[in-house]
Amino acid sequence: MEALERLGHEVVPVDTTWQPRGAQGLAIRLLRRATGWAYDTAGVNNALVETAVSHRPEVVWVDKGVTLLPATLKRVRDELPKTRLVSYSPDDMGVKTNSSYQYRRAIPEYDLHVTTKAYHVPELYRNGARAVIRLNCAYCPRMHRPVAVAPADRLRLGGPVGFIGTFEKDRAEVIWFLVQSGLRVRVWGGGRWRRWAAKRRHSNLIVENRGVFGDEYAGAICSFDILLGFLSGLSHKDLHTTRSVEIPACGGFLLAERTEEHLKLFEEGVEAEFFSSREELLEKCRYYLAHPEARRRVATAGRERCLRSDYSYDRHVAAVLDALRSRADGGPAYAFT
Repeated sequence: MEALERLGHEVVPVDTTWQPRGAQGLAIRLLRRATGWAYDTAGVNNALVETAVSHRPEVVWVDKGVTLLPATLKRVRDELPKTRLVSYSPDDMGVKTNSSYQYRRAIPEYDLHVTTKAYHVPELYRNGARAVIRLNCAYCPRMHRPVAVAPADRLRLGGPVGFIGTFEKDRAEVIWFLVQSGLRVRVWGGGRWRRWAAKRRHSNLIVENRGVFGDEYAGAICSFDILLGFLSGLSHKDLHTTRSVEIPACGGFLLAERTEEHLKLFEEGVEAEFFSSREELLEKCRYYLAHPEARRRVATAGRERCLRSDYSYDRHVAAVLDALRSRADGGPAYAFT
Protein backbone atom coordinates (compact mmCIF):
# COMPACT_ATOMS: atom_id res chain seq x y z
CA MET A 1 0.00 0.00 0.00
CA GLU A 2 2.80 2.40 0.90
CA ALA A 3 4.62 1.51 -2.30
CA LEU A 4 1.57 2.49 -4.34
CA GLU A 5 1.45 5.78 -2.45
CA ARG A 6 5.18 6.41 -2.95
CA LEU A 7 4.63 5.92 -6.69
CA GLY A 8 2.03 8.69 -6.63
CA HIS A 9 -1.21 6.71 -6.57
CA GLU A 10 -4.19 7.46 -4.35
CA VAL A 11 -4.98 4.46 -2.15
CA VAL A 12 -8.17 3.73 -0.20
CA PRO A 13 -7.48 0.84 2.24
CA VAL A 14 -9.91 -1.84 3.42
CA ASP A 15 -8.78 -3.40 6.72
CA THR A 16 -9.07 -7.20 6.73
CA THR A 17 -7.21 -7.94 9.95
CA TRP A 18 -9.82 -7.99 12.73
CA GLN A 19 -10.19 -11.38 14.39
CA PRO A 20 -12.27 -12.35 17.45
CA ARG A 21 -10.45 -13.67 20.50
CA GLY A 22 -11.28 -16.35 23.03
CA ALA A 23 -13.71 -19.20 22.35
CA GLN A 24 -15.18 -17.56 19.25
CA GLY A 25 -11.78 -17.07 17.68
CA LEU A 26 -10.80 -20.67 18.45
CA ALA A 27 -14.04 -21.97 16.92
CA ILE A 28 -13.43 -20.00 13.73
CA ARG A 29 -9.86 -21.30 13.43
CA LEU A 30 -11.04 -24.88 13.96
CA LEU A 31 -13.75 -24.40 11.33
CA ARG A 32 -11.18 -23.26 8.79
CA ARG A 33 -8.87 -26.14 9.63
CA ALA A 34 -11.67 -28.69 9.26
CA THR A 35 -13.51 -27.32 6.23
CA GLY A 36 -11.20 -24.81 4.55
CA TRP A 37 -13.79 -22.05 5.02
CA ALA A 38 -12.26 -18.73 6.14
CA TYR A 39 -14.96 -16.88 8.09
CA ASP A 40 -15.23 -13.20 7.17
CA THR A 41 -14.98 -11.78 10.70
CA ALA A 42 -13.91 -8.32 9.47
CA GLY A 43 -16.83 -7.91 7.05
CA VAL A 44 -14.46 -7.61 4.13
CA ASN A 45 -16.89 -8.70 1.41
CA ASN A 46 -19.35 -5.92 2.11
CA ALA A 47 -16.63 -3.37 2.81
CA LEU A 48 -14.87 -4.08 -0.48
CA VAL A 49 -18.02 -3.62 -2.57
CA GLU A 50 -19.01 -0.44 -0.74
CA THR A 51 -15.52 1.07 -0.99
CA ALA A 52 -15.08 0.14 -4.65
CA VAL A 53 -18.47 1.50 -5.71
CA SER A 54 -17.90 4.69 -3.72
CA HIS A 55 -14.37 5.45 -4.96
CA ARG A 56 -14.43 3.73 -8.41
CA PRO A 57 -10.73 2.74 -8.43
CA GLU A 58 -8.75 1.73 -11.49
CA VAL A 59 -7.33 -1.26 -9.58
CA VAL A 60 -8.53 -3.37 -6.65
CA TRP A 61 -5.41 -4.90 -5.09
CA VAL A 62 -6.12 -7.87 -2.81
CA ASP A 63 -3.42 -9.13 -0.45
CA LYS A 64 -4.04 -12.82 0.27
CA GLY A 65 -7.82 -12.66 -0.09
CA VAL A 66 -8.79 -15.81 1.76
CA THR A 67 -12.20 -14.49 2.89
CA LEU A 68 -13.34 -12.91 -0.40
CA LEU A 69 -16.18 -14.72 -2.14
CA PRO A 70 -16.27 -15.16 -5.92
CA ALA A 71 -19.65 -13.41 -5.85
CA THR A 72 -18.05 -10.34 -4.26
CA LEU A 73 -15.48 -10.03 -7.04
CA LYS A 74 -18.16 -10.61 -9.69
CA ARG A 75 -20.23 -7.82 -8.17
CA VAL A 76 -17.26 -5.44 -8.26
CA ARG A 77 -16.70 -6.39 -11.89
CA ASP A 78 -20.37 -5.87 -12.76
CA GLU A 79 -20.47 -2.48 -11.04
CA LEU A 80 -17.07 -1.35 -12.35
CA PRO A 81 -16.25 -3.17 -15.61
CA LYS A 82 -13.09 -1.10 -16.20
CA THR A 83 -11.61 -1.82 -12.75
CA ARG A 84 -8.86 -4.43 -12.70
CA LEU A 85 -8.68 -7.04 -9.92
CA VAL A 86 -5.23 -8.11 -8.67
CA SER A 87 -4.50 -10.96 -6.24
CA TYR A 88 -1.10 -10.86 -4.48
CA SER A 89 0.48 -13.20 -1.95
CA PRO A 90 4.08 -13.89 -0.89
CA ASP A 91 2.97 -17.28 0.52
CA ASP A 92 2.37 -20.65 -1.11
CA MET A 93 -1.39 -20.46 -1.63
CA GLY A 94 -1.47 -24.12 -2.59
CA VAL A 95 -0.83 -25.06 1.05
CA LYS A 96 -4.00 -25.64 3.05
CA THR A 97 -2.99 -23.43 5.99
CA ASN A 98 -2.45 -20.42 3.67
CA SER A 99 -5.43 -20.92 1.41
CA SER A 100 -9.21 -21.27 1.81
CA TYR A 101 -12.28 -22.59 0.03
CA GLN A 102 -13.21 -19.05 -1.05
CA TYR A 103 -9.75 -18.22 -2.39
CA ARG A 104 -9.61 -21.33 -4.57
CA ARG A 105 -13.07 -20.69 -6.01
CA ALA A 106 -12.27 -17.03 -6.68
CA ILE A 107 -9.03 -17.61 -8.65
CA PRO A 108 -10.72 -17.18 -12.10
CA GLU A 109 -12.28 -13.87 -11.08
CA TYR A 110 -9.01 -11.91 -10.89
CA ASP A 111 -7.50 -10.19 -13.91
CA LEU A 112 -3.98 -10.86 -12.61
CA HIS A 113 -2.37 -13.06 -9.97
CA VAL A 114 1.02 -12.13 -8.53
CA THR A 115 3.06 -14.83 -6.79
CA THR A 116 6.61 -15.14 -5.47
CA LYS A 117 6.60 -18.92 -6.05
CA ALA A 118 7.70 -20.15 -9.47
CA TYR A 119 5.97 -23.51 -8.93
CA HIS A 120 2.69 -21.75 -8.12
CA VAL A 121 2.42 -20.23 -11.63
CA PRO A 122 1.25 -23.43 -13.38
CA GLU A 123 -0.91 -24.32 -10.35
CA LEU A 124 -2.77 -21.02 -10.70
CA TYR A 125 -3.34 -21.58 -14.41
CA ARG A 126 -4.65 -25.09 -13.76
CA ASN A 127 -7.15 -23.54 -11.34
CA GLY A 128 -8.46 -21.06 -13.87
CA ALA A 129 -6.24 -17.98 -13.50
CA ARG A 130 -6.51 -15.52 -16.38
CA ALA A 131 -2.95 -14.17 -16.10
CA VAL A 132 -0.02 -14.69 -13.70
CA ILE A 133 3.32 -13.01 -13.08
CA ARG A 134 5.99 -14.20 -10.72
CA LEU A 135 8.15 -11.75 -8.74
CA ASN A 136 10.88 -12.31 -6.17
CA CYS A 137 10.16 -11.46 -2.55
CA ALA A 138 10.78 -7.84 -1.64
CA TYR A 139 11.45 -5.42 1.21
CA CYS A 140 9.84 -2.19 2.39
CA PRO A 141 12.33 0.74 2.27
CA ARG A 142 10.67 2.44 5.25
CA MET A 143 10.55 -0.63 7.50
CA HIS A 144 13.45 -2.81 6.44
CA ARG A 145 16.55 -0.68 6.95
CA PRO A 146 19.56 -0.55 9.30
CA VAL A 147 18.63 0.89 12.70
CA ALA A 148 20.74 1.95 15.67
CA VAL A 149 20.08 -0.35 18.63
CA ALA A 150 20.93 0.61 22.20
CA PRO A 151 23.16 -1.88 24.08
CA ALA A 152 20.34 -2.87 26.43
CA ASP A 153 17.98 -3.51 23.50
CA ARG A 154 20.66 -5.46 21.68
CA LEU A 155 20.90 -7.80 24.67
CA ARG A 156 17.11 -8.10 24.82
CA LEU A 157 16.55 -8.65 21.11
CA GLY A 158 19.60 -10.33 19.69
CA GLY A 159 22.57 -12.58 20.24
CA PRO A 160 25.15 -14.57 18.27
CA VAL A 161 22.69 -16.56 16.14
CA GLY A 162 19.00 -15.89 15.59
CA PHE A 163 15.92 -17.03 13.75
CA ILE A 164 12.71 -15.04 13.28
CA GLY A 165 9.70 -16.98 12.05
CA THR A 166 7.08 -19.62 12.60
CA PHE A 167 7.71 -23.08 13.98
CA GLU A 168 8.38 -25.96 11.65
CA LYS A 169 9.83 -29.28 12.71
CA ASP A 170 12.75 -29.21 10.24
CA ARG A 171 13.78 -25.72 11.40
CA ALA A 172 13.58 -26.70 15.05
CA GLU A 173 15.73 -29.76 14.54
CA VAL A 174 18.50 -27.73 12.88
CA ILE A 175 18.37 -25.12 15.64
CA TRP A 176 18.60 -27.84 18.28
CA PHE A 177 21.64 -29.24 16.46
CA LEU A 178 23.35 -25.83 16.65
CA VAL A 179 22.46 -25.45 20.33
CA GLN A 180 23.84 -28.88 21.20
CA SER A 181 26.98 -28.02 19.21
CA GLY A 182 27.69 -25.11 21.54
CA LEU A 183 26.10 -22.14 19.77
CA ARG A 184 23.78 -19.72 21.53
CA VAL A 185 20.55 -19.31 19.52
CA ARG A 186 17.58 -17.01 20.09
CA VAL A 187 14.23 -17.60 18.35
CA TRP A 188 11.46 -15.04 17.89
CA GLY A 189 8.15 -16.71 17.09
CA GLY A 190 5.00 -17.76 18.90
CA GLY A 191 2.77 -20.80 18.64
CA ARG A 192 4.46 -24.18 18.81
CA TRP A 193 7.92 -22.79 19.59
CA ARG A 194 7.03 -22.53 23.28
CA ARG A 195 5.83 -26.15 23.54
CA TRP A 196 8.89 -27.35 21.66
CA ALA A 197 11.32 -25.37 23.83
CA ALA A 198 9.63 -26.50 27.06
CA LYS A 199 10.83 -30.05 26.34
CA ARG A 200 14.38 -28.96 25.52
CA ARG A 201 15.80 -26.94 28.35
CA HIS A 202 19.27 -25.68 27.48
CA SER A 203 21.29 -22.63 28.49
CA ASN A 204 22.17 -21.96 24.82
CA LEU A 205 18.53 -21.82 23.70
CA ILE A 206 16.26 -18.78 24.13
CA VAL A 207 12.75 -18.92 22.68
CA GLU A 208 10.79 -15.67 22.91
CA ASN A 209 7.23 -16.88 22.63
CA ARG A 210 6.09 -14.07 20.29
CA GLY A 211 6.88 -12.48 16.98
CA VAL A 212 8.62 -9.18 16.32
CA PHE A 213 7.15 -6.61 13.93
CA GLY A 214 7.76 -3.17 12.54
CA ASP A 215 10.69 -1.27 14.06
CA GLU A 216 11.27 -4.03 16.59
CA TYR A 217 11.67 -6.52 13.74
CA ALA A 218 14.35 -4.36 12.12
CA GLY A 219 15.94 -3.82 15.53
CA ALA A 220 16.07 -7.54 16.18
CA ILE A 221 17.73 -8.20 12.81
CA CYS A 222 20.34 -5.53 13.59
CA SER A 223 20.95 -7.08 17.04
CA PHE A 224 22.07 -10.52 15.82
CA ASP A 225 25.50 -11.44 14.50
CA ILE A 226 24.00 -14.11 12.21
CA LEU A 227 20.40 -14.52 10.99
CA LEU A 228 19.28 -17.94 9.79
CA GLY A 229 17.25 -18.12 6.60
CA PHE A 230 15.25 -21.34 6.61
CA LEU A 231 12.90 -22.22 3.79
CA SER A 232 9.41 -23.52 4.45
CA GLY A 233 9.11 -27.27 4.85
CA LEU A 234 5.33 -27.16 4.33
CA SER A 235 5.56 -27.58 0.57
CA HIS A 236 9.27 -28.43 0.21
CA LYS A 237 9.27 -26.16 -2.85
CA ASP A 238 10.39 -22.75 -1.57
CA LEU A 239 13.66 -21.45 -3.00
CA HIS A 240 13.64 -18.12 -1.12
CA THR A 241 11.35 -16.30 1.34
CA THR A 242 10.60 -12.75 2.46
CA ARG A 243 13.35 -13.01 5.10
CA SER A 244 15.82 -13.74 2.30
CA VAL A 245 15.49 -10.10 1.25
CA GLU A 246 14.39 -8.38 4.46
CA ILE A 247 17.45 -9.48 6.48
CA PRO A 248 20.07 -8.08 4.05
CA ALA A 249 17.92 -4.98 3.49
CA CYS A 250 18.21 -4.27 7.24
CA GLY A 251 21.98 -4.73 7.06
CA GLY A 252 21.81 -8.13 8.73
CA PHE A 253 24.07 -11.06 7.97
CA LEU A 254 22.03 -13.71 6.11
CA LEU A 255 23.03 -17.37 6.38
CA ALA A 256 20.40 -19.28 4.40
CA GLU A 257 19.80 -22.56 2.67
CA ARG A 258 21.63 -22.78 -0.66
CA THR A 259 19.19 -22.65 -3.60
CA GLU A 260 19.24 -21.48 -7.19
CA GLU A 261 17.09 -18.44 -6.35
CA HIS A 262 19.22 -17.45 -3.35
CA LEU A 263 22.33 -17.62 -5.52
CA LYS A 264 20.69 -15.33 -8.08
CA LEU A 265 19.67 -12.81 -5.42
CA PHE A 266 23.05 -12.61 -3.64
CA GLU A 267 26.62 -13.57 -4.47
CA GLU A 268 27.69 -16.33 -2.10
CA GLY A 269 30.47 -15.39 0.29
CA VAL A 270 30.25 -11.74 -0.79
CA GLU A 271 26.67 -10.53 -0.21
CA ALA A 272 25.28 -13.45 1.85
CA GLU A 273 26.26 -16.94 2.93
CA PHE A 274 24.55 -20.26 2.24
CA PHE A 275 24.61 -23.85 3.44
CA SER A 276 23.46 -27.25 2.19
CA SER A 277 23.88 -29.34 5.35
CA ARG A 278 23.83 -28.99 9.12
CA GLU A 279 27.55 -29.51 9.23
CA GLU A 280 28.21 -26.72 6.72
CA LEU A 281 25.84 -24.43 8.62
CA LEU A 282 27.68 -25.09 11.89
CA GLU A 283 31.07 -24.54 10.22
CA LYS A 284 30.02 -21.20 8.75
CA CYS A 285 28.42 -20.03 12.00
CA ARG A 286 31.64 -20.74 13.86
CA TYR A 287 33.78 -19.06 11.19
CA TYR A 288 31.79 -15.83 10.97
CA LEU A 289 31.28 -15.55 14.72
CA ALA A 290 35.06 -15.69 15.02
CA HIS A 291 35.61 -13.18 12.17
CA PRO A 292 33.41 -10.12 12.80
CA GLU A 293 35.05 -7.96 10.13
CA ALA A 294 34.34 -10.53 7.42
CA ARG A 295 30.79 -10.80 8.73
CA ARG A 296 30.27 -7.04 8.57
CA ARG A 297 31.65 -6.87 5.01
CA VAL A 298 29.15 -9.47 3.82
CA ALA A 299 26.25 -7.78 5.63
CA THR A 300 27.14 -4.39 4.14
CA ALA A 301 27.45 -5.85 0.64
CA GLY A 302 24.08 -7.59 1.03
CA ARG A 303 22.41 -4.31 1.91
CA GLU A 304 24.07 -2.62 -1.08
CA ARG A 305 22.85 -5.41 -3.39
CA CYS A 306 19.25 -4.86 -2.23
CA LEU A 307 19.56 -1.17 -3.12
CA ARG A 308 21.49 -1.66 -6.35
CA SER A 309 19.18 -4.35 -7.75
CA ASP A 310 16.11 -2.63 -6.25
CA TYR A 311 14.47 -5.54 -4.44
CA SER A 312 11.92 -3.10 -3.01
CA TYR A 313 8.11 -3.29 -3.04
CA ASP A 314 8.16 -0.09 -5.08
CA ARG A 315 9.66 -2.01 -7.99
CA HIS A 316 7.19 -4.84 -7.32
CA VAL A 317 4.21 -2.55 -7.61
CA ALA A 318 5.56 -0.89 -10.74
CA ALA A 319 6.03 -4.32 -12.34
CA VAL A 320 2.46 -5.33 -11.49
CA LEU A 321 1.02 -2.11 -12.94
CA ASP A 322 3.12 -2.59 -16.07
CA ALA A 323 1.73 -6.13 -16.38
CA LEU A 324 -1.83 -4.80 -16.09
CA ARG A 325 -1.13 -2.27 -18.85
CA SER A 326 0.41 -5.00 -20.99
CA ARG A 327 -2.70 -7.16 -20.56
CA ALA A 328 -4.93 -4.23 -21.47
CA ASP A 329 -2.87 -3.77 -24.65
CA GLY A 330 -3.08 -7.47 -25.53
CA GLY A 331 0.33 -8.40 -24.14
CA PRO A 332 1.41 -11.82 -22.77
CA ALA A 333 -0.60 -13.48 -20.00
CA TYR A 334 2.46 -15.17 -18.51
CA ALA A 335 5.72 -13.57 -17.44
CA PHE A 336 8.62 -13.99 -15.05
CA THR A 337 10.35 -10.98 -13.45
